[in-house]
Amino acid sequence: ENFRARKEEHIFVTSVVSCCPAELKQEVNGKKETLRGFNIKLQDTILFPEGGGQPDDRGLIGEVPVLRVKRQGPDALHFVASALEEGQEVRLKVDWDRRFDHMQQHSGQHLITALADKMFGYKTTSWELGHQRSTIELDTPSVTPAQLQELEEAVNEKIRAHLPVSVQLLSVDDPALEKVRSRGLPEDHAGPVRIVSIVGIDDNMCCGTHVSNLSHLQVIKLLGTEKGKKNKTNLIFLAGNRVLKYAETSYNTERSLVSLLKTGPDEHVEAVDRLQKSVKLLQKTNLSLLRDLAVLIAQNFKNDPQKGNFFSLHKKEGDNEFMNIIANEINTEETLVFLTVGEEKGPGLFLLAGPILFVLTRVLELLQGKGAGKNGRFQGKANSMARRGEVEALLRRRCQHGISQEE
Repeated sequence: ENFRARKEEHIFVTSVVSCCPAELKQEVNGKKETLRGFNIKLQDTILFPEGGGQPDDRGLIGEVPVLRVKRQGPDALHFVASALEEGQEVRLKVDWDRRFDHMQQHSGQHLITALADKMFGYKTTSWELGHQRSTIELDTPSVTPAQLQELEEAVNEKIRAHLPVSVQLLSVDDPALEKVRSRGLPEDHAGPVRIVSIVGIDDNMCCGTHVSNLSHLQVIKLLGTEKGKKNKTNLIFLAGNRVLKYAETSYNTERSLVSLLKTGPDEHVEAVDRLQKSVKLLQKTNLSLLRDLAVLIAQNFKNDPQKGNFFSLHKKEGDNEFMNIIANEINTEETLVFLTVGEEKGPGLFLLAGPILFVLTRVLELLQGKGAGKNGRFQGKANSMARRGEVEALLRRRCQHGISQEE
């Protein structure tokens, strides 16, 4: 059903046909989880199952949240965490904010697709309704900035013309289907064919949810293009409320940058460019100083008459090159060298040089580290420097009692 573009309580009364145990695989904070629950089949539904490039709806069956809706032939399966009794009457409510957002993006896609084809002959081969922005894949190697601007002006002109969007159902053998834009029906399609029409612009075979008038789209912003698959271009766009949210986010970012950079918005790019050049210069200078410092540290140790046969150093700032310079300057055939860089209690890098095989396993255990080595030198990453002191004490004791390669 087409819904009027206004926020309201969309309630639908239906009954439970079946309730079957099921599992839902989902990603939470980057981790894949499997949730056990139930697939609910209803007598009828107002919740859209995923399809046609559009994500599924969310909502409630009674007080039970619907976590996923998927299509199974002519039916929709609603995944919920708790069971519902077969035959019981239930009140179904749709998450209107999510639904209306999807309506705006999907109708916006139809409008952009139709005009891109009519104006430039660029066919749409696929599209994706994303969480923040949507993408239309056009069958062309490139879209020029002038074409992008012309297309954006054209779609917004149609929105201002508040053209109606209508839905009609046709039988599969209706001759009118031959004139309808389509990418084909799914193999398990059942029932009549649903046609979504924008008056005078487009007739498209589509199962998705749409606004009833282009004015409900408010505005469309074409953000730009990206290189797509072979000889194709991805057109990125926002429609309706997403444009308002994008403007709000951009303005808040702009205000933060004004405070941080102490310049007006028109000078932000230039200010960041100056900062990047300054940081690169400082990094280069810092690297040069660290190299000089590494040589001085090694020379100072070698010139110490009381130096012994063990050298240990931890420095918060540094890298593998810093440690290797020190190890190269010191005769590690006579001296056991233990170097670390990074946070005192956190992760970092380590280098162990000299006759080290007799303690290597224990060192890696204490540092929670791993790495590789050859010719008497082993280096790698440590997950924690918290027990560095224990490693140093262990190595110092071994050196004081004499290093034995057989231990």
